[in-house]
Amino acid sequence: MRRLYAPFKSPTNFSYGGGFWNGFSRNRSISIFAFSGCGKKDDGKADGDKATAQAVKLVNINLTDEEYAFGVDKNQPELLEKTNAFIKKIMADGTFNAICDKYFADGTPTAVESAVYDANKDQLVVATNAAFEPFEYTQGDKYYGIDMEIAALLAKELGKELVINNMEFDAVCTSVGQHKCDIAMAGLTVSEDRKTAVTFTDSYYKASQQLIVKGDDTTFDNCKTKEDVEKILNGLDSTNIIGTQKGTTGMSYVEGSEDLGFAGLKAQCKKYTSGSLAVQDLINGNITYVLIDAAPAASIVKAVNAVAA
Repeated sequence: MRRLYAPFKSPTNFSYGGGFWNGFSRNRSISIFAFSGCGKKDDGKADGDKATAQAVKLVNINLTDEEYAFGVDKNQPELLEKTNAFIKKIMADGTFNAICDKYFADGTPTAVESAVYDANKDQLVVATNAAFEPFEYTQGDKYYGIDMEIAALLAKELGKELVINNMEFDAVCTSVGQHKCDIAMAGLTVSEDRKTAVTFTDSYYKASQQLIVKGDDTTFDNCKTKEDVEKILNGLDSTNIIGTQKGTTGMSYVEGSEDLGFAGLKAQCKKYTSGSLAVQDLINGNITYVLIDAAPAASIVKAVNAVAA
């Protein structure tokens, strides 16, 4: 498999297309929140300390091994076939890598617009949860992200008008399974449970779950491996709370999932509609850690620390 980009100096490994990508996503306009409970900066600190202080940080160790794919309506085998052919095409001709470059390197994201649903028109209706940068997010009334740019190109390839239906993450596959949408494009990890609602396309991205902790938390600083992190997590009790996005692999990791092979933790799992809301609660001292997908985690950490600096 070929590597198409020179790596950034970054601790996070993302994988897409034909090879690994080392780098954070650029700081996009994700849901930046008011840091209630953060207080003022400590004026007693030296300027150099202020410049390097972090509100939160990423534990750069992958806890899972996942694959993202799109979920197609089971009643539309032709759409599945055409989508798989399209994925193969954009992987081969460099289009997919060029899209990723917009979010993981120095490219400029392309805005994607949604048409209004009209049953009398030939449309591709996409179910998503646009709170998952760099895969799907919004700025104003426009959509951005890797999945959204692929959706726009797929609709064009099919000769259809694109309609994006933004909803809660745990409703994405259900909406397709109920034939309300044609395809789910939302950073979806392939799982047996989701296969009951959709038919997955070929995989297009390799992902993992990673922890976000407070900037001054040294608990995981000496961890070198997944096993090191898991040893600490398995030692937590119910007084600890781990924030996750509702319906995601992170939630399954904490609560346990026979389908995904997760034994679960003794820590409580608090579910949020987005990873950024979980991080806000972490900063405010309401939860112990956050566990979400690595690429969105990197985006949130970078954006939060930019605001907090």
